[in-house]
Parts: sequence; structure tokens; C-alpha cells
Amino acid sequence: MNKIYYLLFCFFPLMMAQAQIHEVGVFLGGSNYIGDIGPTTYIAPNEPAFGLLYKWNKSPRHSYRFSYTQSDITSNDLDSEEASRNQRGYLFENNLKEVSLGLEFNFFDFNLHELSTKITPYVFSGVNYFSGKYTLTNTKTDISVEGRTERRKSIAIPMVVGIKSNITPRFVLAVETGARYTLTDNIDGSFNQQFGNINNNDWYVFSGVTLTYTFGEKPCYCAE
Repeated sequence: MNKIYYLLFCFFPLMMAQAQIHEVGVFLGGSNYIGDIGPTTYIAPNEPAFGLLYKWNKSPRHSYRFSYTQSDITSNDLDSEEASRNQRGYLFENNLKEVSLGLEFNFFDFNLHELSTKITPYVFSGVNYFSGKYTLTNTKTDISVEGRTERRKSIAIPMVVGIKSNITPRFVLAVETGARYTLTDNIDGSFNQQFGNINNNDWYVFSGVTLTYTFGEKPCYCAE
């Protein structure tokens, strides 16, 4: 642990010396799932989600973004409008944790060198690495029909849209929603139990707000 603190202590002055703006902050919101169990509404948060993020603003139009987010992903057939799912009556829960790395693109210039208030829509994509441990339950009998003691890992492609503004010279507030297309059909355990559409992979969605603090030398985005 002391070595980690030492590395951070050495690395922090280097970050401050770069002619870039850095952002660190938090994500608070909710999660929902789209797949073989429960409703199929695209944006319908039903569990709290939280995370941490870091951005390295390379220009007024784009930045590299790294984040960690976690949430319980749940869905219940009894909440679905499809009669067949109501009759089946499955409920699942997955304790999901993800790390994400990618590129955030601003539709308008978001130059933090300027002190005036700015606002811009943005999109983000890249690659996510996530792990989860699910429990699948039959609500008709209240019996757990499948559970995993080990965490399963996979990859997802994030597709995030949002809008942000610098509410003070040092703080940036954003509202965003982001769907993750996963490379697995087993977030809910349906693949092991062989039900639902085995040809479609699962999705999960994080929606909420981010609040970041900017630091580092103010950049001058000049053409060389």
C-alpha cells in the first residue's frame, strides 16, 4: 500500500505539469438490463449505480476517458408486459463491476481554458471489461435454479450520449445514459438454462449524472 501511495505522490506533479486539463469525479445514477428476462424498456433504471471516472482533455473536442462503475443488475419476468414471461416467472440478480476506456467526443468546443460557461452534447465509446456473479430464481417456487459462486468476465461495447456544462471554473456537471452491448448471453443465466433467444446477447444500461473536478495547467489549444 505504501508503494502505491509513493507512486501516486510521484505521478501527481507530472500530471499537473502537463499542458492539459484533467478531470476526476464521480458517477451517480441507476442501472437496468435488456435481455431474456423481464421488461425490454431501453432506459428504465431500477437499481442504484455509482462509479469513479477520469478524463484527459486533449482538445476542446475530445478527451480520453477511464471509469470504474458497479451496480446490481436485476430483472423480473413478473414486470414484463409479455404474457409468456409472466407465466415463466424468472428473476435474476447480477452484481456487476466494469472498467471502461475510450474516447469522448464533444459536438461543440469545450475549451476549459476559457472561464465563460459552456455547454455541449457529447458521445463516448470504447471498450468495457466487466465481471459479474448472477443468481437465477424461479419466483413461482421461490427456488434458486442456478447460481454462480465464481465471477464471470466478459467484454462490452459502450454507447454513451450526454450533455455537460462547466457549472463553475473548476467543476463540470453532466447528464448521460449509456447502453452496453455485451459479448455474452449469460448475464442472467439464460444461456446455461437454455431459454430465451440464445442468438441475442445481453445489454445493460447506466443512466445518471457525473460531477468532475478539473485540475492541471490550463491548456492553450493552438495549431502548431
